[in-house]
Amino acid sequence: MGALIFYTVIYFLGYYAAHMLNELSGRKLIANRRMGGLVLALLVGTAHGYKIISSPPPHHGDGAGFALGLYVLLPLAIITIAVLYFNWQDRQDNER
Repeated sequence: MGALIFYTVIYFLGYYAAHMLNELSGRKLIANRRMGGLVLALLVGTAHGYKIISSPPPHHGDGAGFALGLYVLLPLAIITIAVLYFNWQDRQDNER
């Protein structure tokens, strides 16, 4: 649960950073802010996954693969599915 909240916060930081970049420049540099937030979350997830894999596993844990799946892949998959769903919904609304 904590990893999902962490990556959601990272996603919204990227989303609002893209918005502020567009506002400061006075034009649309990043057309899809949702994808901007998703890219930041994926970059942080890549760094987090590298840190998990490169660190020695704890003696009492289930291993690096379990940690990678639970703390990186699952939250990023949920966020990616949500972003793709909302983009699909916007595309459907624009066609009507």
